[in-house]
Amino acid sequence: MSWRRRVGLAGLGAIVVVAVLAGVVAWLNVRGEAPLGAPAPRVAASAEQLARGEALTRAGDCTGCHTARGGRFLAGGRAIETPFGNVFASNLTPDAETGLGRWSADEFWRALHHGRSKSGRLLYPAFPYPNYTRVSRDDADAMFAYVQSIPAVTRRNVAHTLAFPFGTQAALAIWRALYFRPAEHVDDPTRSAEWNRGAYLVEGLGHCNACHSARNALGATRGTLDLQGGLIPVQNWYAPSLASPREASVAGWPKHDVVQLLKTGIAPQGFVMGPMSDVVLNSTQHLSDADAAAMATYLQALPPPPESEPAPAETARPSARGAALYKDHCVACHGERGEGVPKAYPALAGSRAVTMRSSANLVHVVLEGGFPPSTAGNPRPFGMPPFAPVLQDADVAELLSFVRASWGNRAAPVSTLDVAKARAGRE
Repeated sequence: MSWRRRVGLAGLGAIVVVAVLAGVVAWLNVRGEAPLGAPAPRVAASAEQLARGEALTRAGDCTGCHTARGGRFLAGGRAIETPFGNVFASNLTPDAETGLGRWSADEFWRALHHGRSKSGRLLYPAFPYPNYTRVSRDDADAMFAYVQSIPAVTRRNVAHTLAFPFGTQAALAIWRALYFRPAEHVDDPTRSAEWNRGAYLVEGLGHCNACHSARNALGATRGTLDLQGGLIPVQNWYAPSLASPREASVAGWPKHDVVQLLKTGIAPQGFVMGPMSDVVLNSTQHLSDADAAAMATYLQALPPPPESEPAPAETARPSARGAALYKDHCVACHGERGEGVPKAYPALAGSRAVTMRSSANLVHVVLEGGFPPSTAGNPRPFGMPPFAPVLQDADVAELLSFVRASWGNRAAPVSTLDVAKARAGRE
């Protein structure tokens, strides 16, 4: 056989392989989907359906992405930063030209359940359809009825700015073939109705694993059940494990304290800060008491991770310099022994937020300051000023190493490099 013929056959074989792979990817992207029928005539929504739709939309934290800072409610335009570029949230108001005014309930359901736009284009998983796919059809219809009832805003969607090839439909198709499969919530008959409601909210609408799970190089999590903690891309805050007693497990808390944290952002055991503050502000404070209790029940039942966290290779040691910095900048609020002030300033002694393996959140709070969210249950929260203009990187490292080694705390030291990375990321 001549070499030309061998090369030709090899090229043909490669074409066949590519064609087969393309066919498999295409099939994996339409499995479970049925063609949309003719749009059903619209029926006026009842007051009960609208109220339920609003509650579900709040539970899904749609406001957090689809309302730009200072912008109109759910009119889109907010940039969602990803490691691959920016995805800009779309206009969800019922404007006919720029929003959802010409969408049908079937198309809205398909967006949540299958991750497709009105035209059938694949949506980016910055829109958390890998979680929303578990939302029931009745709930999707209620959400659609609600967003159709809010004031229409004319605001054209902003084009995404994603690096090649991540902005292509082909790349999305491959990602979905690897990591997405339509699903639905199925109650566990061995669990209580309250636990099952909590699972529906946490795994689906709440999309808690979108932050509280590690992501691979292509931005995929290990599934909606994985809540073992992870670094939030781009923002570089650490979303702690919701199952680990060393991080953010609430298994040992009184249930009403978990509900209080979800509804107000503060509890006797600690406060929320950073990205979680926005979640409480826009979403969980609006939960009904029953839904907040259901989420608490589910979170308290999460099994702890099988492996215990290893002790740090190096443990921080209190230093005279760190003690002096603490006295100058922290003692007035957090106390001489890190005891804090209930409902005002969190205790640092014995705090898991202080002793977690990752010190990223501590560095962010010291550099940037922060407030718990202003909620109906805590309308005027106490906050912390930013120290980035006052303290050098070495000062922050020394101060936090002191806090992580004092009053019974035992954790690894914070390095100047850790602080420099966080400072560079915020500038």
